This record gives sequence, structure tokens and C-alpha cells, in this order.
Amino acid sequence: MPEVFEFNRAILRRPGQSVVSGLRASGGPDPDFAAVVAEHAGYAQALAQAGLALTMLDPLEAFPDAIFVEDPALVFPEGAVLLNPGTPSRAGEVAELGPVLEQQFERVLNLPGGHADGGDVLVMPDKVFIGLSARTDREGAEALSGLLDQLGYRAVIAETPAEVLHLKTASSLLDAETVLATPALAASGIFADYRVIEVPEGEEGGANVLRVNDQVIAGAGYPRILDRLDSLGLSVVPLANSAIAMIDAGFTCMSLRWRSAH
Repeated sequence: MPEVFEFNRAILRRPGQSVVSGLRASGGPDPDFAAVVAEHAGYAQALAQAGLALTMLDPLEAFPDAIFVEDPALVFPEGAVLLNPGTPSRAGEVAELGPVLEQQFERVLNLPGGHADGGDVLVMPDKVFIGLSARTDREGAEALSGLLDQLGYRAVIAETPAEVLHLKTASSLLDAETVLATPALAASGIFADYRVIEVPEGEEGGANVLRVNDQVIAGAGYPRILDRLDSLGLSVVPLANSAIAMIDAGFTCMSLRWRSAH
């Protein structure tokens, strides 16, 4: 059975000019549009070099955060799930993704109630964590748990520290037994059954990395995290992401990835 980080397909969306007005939890200035475009292109190139065939969607100027395609939807080899983002300004992104996923998957499920963002969903080899946050409420988490059960996945709803924007803002899958997590999330006990590699103090912003096939995409601006990943024998691909990080982007949220048999 393939590992949960083995992929051969991905869906991305090019950033529109409005991306510089995207949501951000802690305020701050707008990023430079050209820098966002360049970083997104570097990300797409890294996925392609890792062996993924990319479907690149057109920008959605009406939705500044639409490049973060993994928040309004989730994909698995068995099917796709259309979610209901916890931020009202993002709700319309779901309808834009629906037809795209229906072309790729025979089975597309819809969240029946509550709110859930894909950024709060961490797929592990033996379970799927759904983190509660300001973007994912318990009703949405429970509804999503039921949909995941239909696709053959066991969900575990997890409480996250108040300062965590998304579960995957503060944690990432490194291999079948190992997660990278901020000290605060590690201390929560969520990952008691796994080996936890803690993010060095001061580099919490780099906790979101992306394991894709035999490579780990990580932020180039976090040298101690890069050293820690290197020490594990992982094949690390450092990418510039300082502009996109200004609008709370993570490497996991900028693509929908799955392994297709076709």
C-alpha cells in the first residue's frame, strides 16, 4: 500500500493580483505581488520535479485566498471532499473547485454542516487528525469525520492550542512515524503515539513543511529546521516563501495532492 505522502497528481491555482489582500492572522503589510508569483512558481516546479503531474487553475480575483486550494477541499485516492471554510470570505471558493474535482474523481462528498478548513486536517498512516481552531468548529469536524469514514479513513478530533491558526500551521508529517511540531503543539499530547521532532525556538513559522514522495519541501528562511531535517536523512528542498508567508501561506495548503491509479 502506498504511503500517505506518495503522490503523482496535484491541483494548484495561480495567484491573482488580489492575493496581496489575502487574510492574515496577525496583520502586517501586503506582500509584493511579483514575489508571491515567483514563490508560487518555485513551489509548482518543486512538485513537478518530485514527479507530480500538475493541473494549474486560473486565478480567482474575487477570492484573494484562492491559491490555498487545500482549505476548501480535501482529496484522497478514494475521492474528494468539498469543505466549508470557517472564514465567510472564502465560502465561494468551494463552488469554484467543485467542477474541477468532479472531473478528476468519481466520488465527491460535501460537508453537510459546520465549518472545516483543510489546513486543520493532517493525514497520518493510521488515522486522520482534524484539529479544532478558529476556522474548524466541532460541528464541522464531526461532519468531516463521518465523510472520512465513508472513504475508509478513521478520524480523530484534536484540541489545538489557542495560538494555532491551523493544525498544519504548527505540525507536518515527515514520515510514517514522525511529525514536525511546534513545542506548544508537541506539549498538547496530540502526537503521543509518534516520534515528534520539535521546531527550534524562534522558527515556529517554519513548522509547515510538505513531504511529497521522497522529498520534504521546507522554508529556506529557517536554517535550524533545515539542519534538523537534514540530520534525519531526509531529502530536503528549501524554497523561498517569505512573501507568501505574509498572508499565512503554508506549503501544504497551496496544492491538492493525491495518488491516482490512472
